[in-house]
Amino acid sequence: MDFYSYLIIASISSGTPLLFAVLGGILSERSGVIFLGTEGTMLIGAVVSCLTFAGTGSMLLSVLASLAAAGGIGLAHAFLCVTLRANQIVSGLALTLFGTGLSAYLGKPVAGAALAVTVPRLSMPWLEKIPFAGAIFSNLDVFIWISFGLVAVLYLYIYKTSWGLHLRAIGDSPATSDAMGLRVGLTRYLHVIGGAMLMGLAGCYLIMVYSPNWMEGMTSGRGWIAIALIILAAWNPLYALGGAYLFGGLDALGFRLQLMEIGIPSYFLKMLPYLVTIVVLMIVGWRGRHVPSPEPKSLGSAYVREQRS
Repeated sequence: MDFYSYLIIASISSGTPLLFAVLGGILSERSGVIFLGTEGTMLIGAVVSCLTFAGTGSMLLSVLASLAAAGGIGLAHAFLCVTLRANQIVSGLALTLFGTGLSAYLGKPVAGAALAVTVPRLSMPWLEKIPFAGAIFSNLDVFIWISFGLVAVLYLYIYKTSWGLHLRAIGDSPATSDAMGLRVGLTRYLHVIGGAMLMGLAGCYLIMVYSPNWMEGMTSGRGWIAIALIILAAWNPLYALGGAYLFGGLDALGFRLQLMEIGIPSYFLKMLPYLVTIVVLMIVGWRGRHVPSPEPKSLGSAYVREQRS
């Protein structure tokens, strides 16, 4: 394969954990609940999957364990924000600090230990014959194909089904949705927990595929970038795909440039993906300053049933 094929494959691999996390954030925020605990949830998913694989050697059990652990984080956030009506930003930040500290503690026994993980890849002989594209898509692991499927499923769910219409209605006006008979609390619980599970899957991917050994703080700010990409993607799963791969491509490009020893300081190359993300957000915000924001209208607001209008 040539340089560009390797770069695209590396971009997809680097962007996949971000894609999982962004999709999880979109699910939660479409219901009206801000989830700033992405970084901590990814770390919990990563360390739990690492510990499970080290103990059982089963990738399936590791994935299920990361989903369950992250789902527990989502349940705690939903209980605080939906039932107790706590401040969603404070709750999310607290969960990030909690997840960061707990993952560091749990990961001490396996820190630095390499995992002998073999991730299955889908065999598509017919695809390998296609010039350029065949070399790329025939080398993707099963997690990446799952992420492709999730993008399609979530897009169809949010925009093409009655359940998605109910979800968007609750995110925009929970009082009106409640008056129409929709179960606001249950919907928010389910989507916050489901979103957290996808964030846990993002952490699991980091361990199983991207870097198969636990290191404290190994997400390196990806959770915060995922939160920014939710806004960049306008809460749309299809746009999330492009945003995640944009960051992944810049991350992979910086690594490749370091290997080429072109004289650019490595610290600048590591900073480049984050800098470009900020610049793109500024450009998108400036261009859309005169149009209505696509964010759910009740995002961040607790709903009290007695406050019907």
